[in-house]
Amino acid sequence: MFFRTLYASSMRAIIQRVSSASVTVDRQIVGQIGKGLLVYLGVAKGDSDKDAEFIAEKLAVLRIFADEAGKMNLCVQDVKGEVLIVSNFTLYGDCRKGRRPGFDAAAEPEPARQLYEKTVKLLADKGIKVETGVFGAYMQVESVNDGPVTFLLTVDK
Repeated sequence: MFFRTLYASSMRAIIQRVSSASVTVDRQIVGQIGKGLLVYLGVAKGDSDKDAEFIAEKLAVLRIFADEAGKMNLCVQDVKGEVLIVSNFTLYGDCRKGRRPGFDAAAEPEPARQLYEKTVKLLADKGIKVETGVFGAYMQVESVNDGPVTFLLTVDK
């Protein structure tokens, strides 16, 4: 069941709790944060505004930062953290067959861009500082994973 769910087409995000992160395009830093979340966001064929709303809400309220007792009880808003969202169609690379990943489940560029931008806007509308990469560009991402703490989030369909 997990295997089928993981490879079913739905918006997905890799979420990393970081001390800092940045994304560079053509030797220029285009997005940079301190403490917060580095999010790699992939959009699948058939994803909708509702999926972007789910991801944005989850990113805002997911309790993955430690409280004074060391328990994961605080969200990015509680710690006044920032979010760096990087578009990443390779999250839909299907490596189950052959030696080269297939990307049939990934959304076409324009619908993917619209949902990526919608997710960014929805998160920013919650008062969270959001930085981004450049959609569709070749990017270099640097981060200091805090923990390490990394989660995979998918939208159930």
